[in-house]
Amino acid sequence: MGYWLFKSEPDTFGIDDLAGRPNKTEPWDGVRNYQARNFLRDKVKQGDKVFIYHSSCKHVGIAGVARVSREAYADPTQFNPESHYYDPKSTEDNPRWYCVDVTFVEKCPDILPLSVIKALPSITDLPLVKKGNRLSIMPVEKQEWDLLYQAAMAAD
Repeated sequence: MGYWLFKSEPDTFGIDDLAGRPNKTEPWDGVRNYQARNFLRDKVKQGDKVFIYHSSCKHVGIAGVARVSREAYADPTQFNPESHYYDPKSTEDNPRWYCVDVTFVEKCPDILPLSVIKALPSITDLPLVKKGNRLSIMPVEKQEWDLLYQAAMAAD
C-alpha cells in the first residue's frame, strides 16, 4: 500500500465536498503538473491512502483522509473545451493528463496546520516541509503517515 498527500484549494474542492458526494467518491482531476501527473499515472494504486491537504486558504493543513478507489485513467476535463482544465494538445488517443478516483474515509477533528507538521521532529523528508515545494501530489513514507495521522486525528 502507498501513502500520499493530495493538495487542493477547499474553495474549489475540499474534504467536505468529497464527503458530500454520492458514494463519497470523486475523480481527482485537473492536475496539470508533469511530476504530479506521473505520480498519478505510474505510482498511485487502488487502495492507497491519501491525506487531503487544504492549501491556499485561511486554514492550511491536513483536513482528512481518503483512499484511492480507481487507478489512473485519462482525465476527461482535458478534452472538454468548456473546462478550465481543457488541453487542446491532448487527444483521446494520446492523453497528456490523468486522474484517479478517491473515496472519503474520514475528516480530521480540526485541520492539522502546516506549522504543526513542520514542528514534528520526524517529519523532515516529506516534500511538503521542504522549501519551495509546490507539488500537488506527493508521496508520504509509512512512518511519516503514521505520525501525521496520529497528530491529525488528535487535533482539537
